[in-house]
Amino acid sequence: MTTTQPIEYPPAPRTTARWITTIAVAALAWVALYSHLTEIADALVAALGLSRATHFGEAVHFFLYDTPKVLLLLTGIVFLMGVVQTFFAPERTRALLSGRRLGVGNAMAASLGIVTPFCSCSAVPLFIGFLSAGVPLGVTFSFLIAAPMVNEVALALLFGLFGWKVAALYLGLGLLVAIVAGLVIGKLKMERHLEDWVRAIHAGEAAAHTGERLSWVQRFEAGRDHVREIVAKVWPYVLAGIALGAGIHGYVPEDFMASIMGRDAWWAVPAAVVLGVPMYTNAAGIIPIVEALIGKGAALGTVLAFMMAVIALSAPEMIILRKVLKPRLIATFAGVVASGILLVGYVFNLVL
Repeated sequence: MTTTQPIEYPPAPRTTARWITTIAVAALAWVALYSHLTEIADALVAALGLSRATHFGEAVHFFLYDTPKVLLLLTGIVFLMGVVQTFFAPERTRALLSGRRLGVGNAMAASLGIVTPFCSCSAVPLFIGFLSAGVPLGVTFSFLIAAPMVNEVALALLFGLFGWKVAALYLGLGLLVAIVAGLVIGKLKMERHLEDWVRAIHAGEAAAHTGERLSWVQRFEAGRDHVREIVAKVWPYVLAGIALGAGIHGYVPEDFMASIMGRDAWWAVPAAVVLGVPMYTNAAGIIPIVEALIGKGAALGTVLAFMMAVIALSAPEMIILRKVLKPRLIATFAGVVASGILLVGYVFNLVL
């Protein structure tokens, strides 16, 4: 007598309607949870038998409030940008930039840097690809600067923590730094300061865009995969940044930061840039620290200058760039970008 084995069917693929239903339910849950974070943190602190009147209790409350807040913002915006980025594959980005004139090309490169998924280190291989495709050096630098500095994570977290005015000012000034720095480097005609093997790359035709058309199901799946990849990569930075921010929030005396990073200390902006360069983290890890520093009286422009230096002028990026650029071009790149960040810091302190 033979027994019939149950037949295993592959899971049915999600349809567009199922994806839209899932996203709608997730969005409602996201809003409900985000709008009650304070009550949840209060309840957890009380359940632990802590009081916010103590330094430790206040630090724990900061951690319990900010951790879900940052992770919710991160998940939502990374999914959205994962969908948006399906319209900007690397070969399409390269094709869009090839043959563009200075000025128009710089503005387009800086704008594409916002919506393309590259950090400061992963943008370097693409930088080489752009040069080999004949994209002008200054235009390529505008992309290299904007991609890590004005990314979707930084904008989403700034919007969630400080409001649209700060996020919009950061976006506008960040793009301005990337465009002007690319124009300056382009005008200096520094192609001879590329490493010899990079200069030897034959400037061929830009890779043609395949013209592949993705379905909305594939775009939603790309957004889901983007969340899995990015959140899985940055959550330790998030927790470390929030833990450090919680320590600052709970234990640093009121007005201490105002005395060393406030508007009155003119030297604080350049000092923050110099301090930020040797460090390396990403926007998700540094923004909780920014929030805590500002809460203790530090000036917004000074703290954002520190954040931009960490993200856009990190030591690991300089080491990778040394493989493709000669020291004079690296020094010019760092000097131009640092000057732009200084300007952003002083403008923020003046305006806000």
